[in-house]
Amino acid sequence: MGDVEGLKAQLEELKVEALTAFGHAQNVADLEDLRVNYLGKKGALTLILKGVGKLSAEDRPMIGQHVNAVKDALSDALDRVGSALSKLAQQQRIEAERIDVTMPARRRIAGVIHPVQQGLNEMTAIFAHMGFDISEGPEIEDEFHNFDALNIPESHPARAMHDTFFIDALADAPMLLRTHTSPVQIRTMKKFLESGQEPPLSVVAPGRVYRCDYDVTHSPMFHQVEVFSVDRGLSLAHLKGVLQHFLTTYFEKDLPIRLRPHYFPFTEPSAEVDIGCVFCAGQGCRICKGSGWIEVLGSGMVHPNVLKAVGIDAQAFSGFAFGLGVERLVMLKHGIPDLRLFFENDVRFLRRMGA
Repeated sequence: MGDVEGLKAQLEELKVEALTAFGHAQNVADLEDLRVNYLGKKGALTLILKGVGKLSAEDRPMIGQHVNAVKDALSDALDRVGSALSKLAQQQRIEAERIDVTMPARRRIAGVIHPVQQGLNEMTAIFAHMGFDISEGPEIEDEFHNFDALNIPESHPARAMHDTFFIDALADAPMLLRTHTSPVQIRTMKKFLESGQEPPLSVVAPGRVYRCDYDVTHSPMFHQVEVFSVDRGLSLAHLKGVLQHFLTTYFEKDLPIRLRPHYFPFTEPSAEVDIGCVFCAGQGCRICKGSGWIEVLGSGMVHPNVLKAVGIDAQAFSGFAFGLGVERLVMLKHGIPDLRLFFENDVRFLRRMGA
């Protein structure tokens, strides 16, 4: 009988201790550890039950009832405390993840078109509206299309390696990174004639070009737009009319222009094109060096040798052509002081230009 009373006392003491421990549990994980400690296979209750085997057959049912009562009490306590701790954890999580819907939303910064590409798109669109077809060509060229067909003899300085990126200068037919978009003029005219057509032909050719230059106003890679037209009876008057319309439209203001005699191997006669200074309206400033004029591009009438190189009768047809640096005009239009800003990927600059 003494063993029975001793087991009852142990069971009662275990119940009180376990219920107290359950009440002090801080979270569900702590409560699970307590369940294992008290009710697990190697827990405190299991250790007490090992003494049941020493009891007589008459005493075992009595202890069994007491054991079941303790188990039920502890199980009920576990369920009750566990439910409370789960609710508390859920409330804490909700509080931690609370979103203040009255706060301003995070600003989503949308990407913008690069300022050079913006300028390229604007310029190409102006010429397209004037009736010019858009044409493109390869950036890796041969000497015929980049130089020979454009009336640039082998002795011309532009063919020296310090100006041109040659891919294999020692090869029998060296290839190079094109130094201007004028090769597109040759390729387009040849393709046009090979298709059985004859002028009129008006084309704008935008694209990247490469030269060995790098400073405030030059970059090893930059963008050009080549514009040319071939037809019967074209003259400098047509060239000047196209230039006037383009420059006035691009800069969104009436601009005086002038053509100064110059030399280009692929045009004759040739002319540098100046515009009235967009910063001082021709009054004279630091940008235009007090002259009131800014040089913007080179132009001229297509040289007869260029027409002959592609198979066009230079006696029957004439043409005009000009090439402009995209970065140069974008800098003038937006007052950008250094060409290198376009390629440094400063997000502040790009966002400002994009806006």
